[in-house]
This record gives sequence, structure tokens and C-alpha cells, in this order.
Amino acid sequence: MAEATGEVLVLNVGSSSIKLALYDADLREVLRGSVSGIGAQAVLKMGEARETAALPDHRAALDAVLRALEARGVKASDLRAVAHRVVHGGADLIAPQRVTPEVRDAIAACVPLAPLHNPHQLAAIDALTALAPDLPQVACFDTAFHATNPEVATRYALPDACAGAGIRRYGFHGLSFTGLVERLATLAGDLPDRVLAFHLGNGASACAIRGGQSVATTMGYSPTDGLTMGTRSGTIDPMVVLRLAGELGIDGAAHLLNHESGLAGLSGGISDMRALEASPDPASAFAIAHFTYWARRHGGSLIAAMEGVDAIVFTGGIGENAPAIRAAICDGFGWLGARLDPAKNARNAPRLQAEGSSVTLWVIPAEEERVIAEAALRVVAAA
Repeated sequence: MAEATGEVLVLNVGSSSIKLALYDADLREVLRGSVSGIGAQAVLKMGEARETAALPDHRAALDAVLRALEARGVKASDLRAVAHRVVHGGADLIAPQRVTPEVRDAIAACVPLAPLHNPHQLAAIDALTALAPDLPQVACFDTAFHATNPEVATRYALPDACAGAGIRRYGFHGLSFTGLVERLATLAGDLPDRVLAFHLGNGASACAIRGGQSVATTMGYSPTDGLTMGTRSGTIDPMVVLRLAGELGIDGAAHLLNHESGLAGLSGGISDMRALEASPDPASAFAIAHFTYWARRHGGSLIAAMEGVDAIVFTGGIGENAPAIRAAICDGFGWLGARLDPAKNARNAPRLQAEGSSVTLWVIPAEEERVIAEAALRVVAAA
């Protein structure tokens, strides 16, 4: 078996899964893997290798990951850091942090803000603390990029007590938008001042980026707000939520809004954009139209927040690979002078605008893991 060398291991931990990527000191991806089915007969993939094992919890899964890495020549003691994608950092965790007992407690304090995400990331942090206590761990927060939003953008029109309890807009996909800003600056030669960025995938959001900083975004207190998504509703009248909670119960309403809505709810169960585009069903066509309409509508709001736009950028699985979706969204900004080159769009070229377009148009691959790896190496170097 070929040996690998790595400096930082990036983990994205869910309730029953772990996605991992290993990077070297030059931020080149060395190895990619995953664990699925934690809590039962799990599947561990490491590169092209695949094996099954009974992994009852995250500690067992991470122990299996460390052993699999060691078999490939990467010992935990040789790593400079393990870096975690943490969904919610709240109002205080607004930069990558070396995990200390205090930072661990601060992440735990954010559990009420992200009850479906932060507990699993904490489980991974605690497991690695037990398995490899000398291995530095770094937490990177998906909410942190939006800490630069002004209060008028983050505050709900609710009493002070609600704001004091942490009920406000936070925004997500921040690690994706961080990488997008870095890559766009390289591709364009100089970062455009006003950027409308779309992260389009099963989860979808848009962000107004001015001077390299987030000034507004579509996701709010949770990732359910904003654009139409694969299974999430996006923006919805709060009185509808109350009615659903009254009829279905709180848990039933939460399940419907997060797992049975969005593209799946509109199409009769299809959440994958590729399947929707291939379907002859009128309901699928309507779901696509809903997705692009609300992307344009929310995009217009973000343009107003920036007082104009110089560049429109697409990332995420749909944003990078669905020319028809990009075209439909860009057509909605023709009034701004945005002109898409059909041939460039068809081949997913990095630069999409036609000659004479007053707005530059881009496709940039999402690089969340690389952003996390880079941040982790920077944090441990500073320490």
C-alpha cells in the first residue's frame, strides 16, 4: 500500500457520517475519505479502498480513521493539526480557533443555535481529545464570514430580550464564501468591490460581499431561511410555521420544513437538480422555475444592500455544474447589463460574461476543505 504524507486532516462530521480530507504543507489534497453509517455496520472509504466495520459511535469511527491513516503512513503524531468544520460559532466565535477547554465550552454553548449540527462536531472533538490528546485541533466556523454584517442586517424586528437570547441572523456557507473571495481575487487580478455570490447546492444561499466582506446574506438564524433549496423551504411567513407547528407538532413542522420542502416539496419528491432537469414532469419544471426565480429575487435584495454589483459568482454543486440554472439566474439580471456567453456557460468556464457585459460573471469551485486546512495551519503556526 502506497504511503501518504500529510500535515492537516480536515473533518466534516454529521450525525452518522464523517467526511475527511488530508492536505500537505502546500495545501495540496493528499487523500480523501469518509465514514458512513456510524451507529451500525459502517462503511469506511479511504481513497479507493473500502471496508465495513461495526462502528457504534463517533469515537469508534475516528479510531478507525486514525488506524486507516496510520496504515497509509500517516500517524496522528505526525500531523500538525486536525481541523473541524463547525456549523455554528454564534456571535463570539468569529475566527478559526485552536480548540481549548474554553473554546470547546463556547461551541457547546452554541448547541441551541444548531442542535442538528454542533453536537456531532463536539462529539468528534471530544473523541479526538481522548484518542490523540497531544494532537492540536482547530475549529473553523461556517457562520464566521458573516460577522461583518451590520446590526441592521442581522437584527430581527423583535424585542431586546430576543436579541439577547441569540435570536438574530447569522448566515452560513461562510467557509465556501471565504474561498470564493480568495479565488476570485486571483482570477480577476483584483477583487471586484461589489460581489453577488451564489452557493447553490442541496443547501443554497446568496451573499452580498463588498470590499471582500459579507454585508448581507440570505440564510438567517438557521440554514432553512432564504433561497429555495433541495429539501428546505427557504423564506416562509412565520405564521405559516406556527400553523404547521399547531397541526403537525414542533418536530413534525421542523421535519417538513427541512426535509420535505424546497425542490422535493414542489416536485413531488425530487431534490436533485440533475434529476429535475431530466424529468418531463411539469412539476419538476415548476420546481426549477421556483429555484431560479427566488435566486434572482433574493439577489436583487442583496444588490440593493451593496448599492450595485460588479460581479456575479456561482459556486456549489449546482452553481458549478448546471449551465441552464446559471443562465436563468443571469437572465434575471439583464436589466443591469449582465450578459452571459452561452458557449462559455455550456462548458462551465471560469469566466462567463459575453463581450460588452457591464457585470463580470464567474464560476468558482467550492473549496471549503482547503480553506479550513489553510486556516488550521495558520492557527497552529501562530501558536
